[in-house]
Amino acid sequence: MPSIDIRRPHALPPAEARAVVDRVAARMREKFGMEGNWQGDTYAFSRPGVKGSIAVGADEIRVGAELGLMLAPLKGMVEQEIRRKLDEHFGAA
Repeated sequence: MPSIDIRRPHALPPAEARAVVDRVAARMREKFGMEGNWQGDTYAFSRPGVKGSIAVGADEIRVGAELGLMLAPLKGMVEQEIRRKLDEHFGAA
């Protein structure tokens, strides 16, 4: 399965960074039917065809995902959208 691993530095306090991830997760639920939950400082999410996580570090956000066969051809587009959202919420790298 194709995988995605994107890291982005951030300068937000940890609680604020988690709040941003919560807002993004709510949008993912609404738009794509993603289910997820917090496991420590990592938000794990899944839906048919994709599973992954958003880890909130002291100075870095890390998004990892495994794409199923149906989404594999869209990997580039998915990565581009993740990078765009990271720029929007955490500032450009």
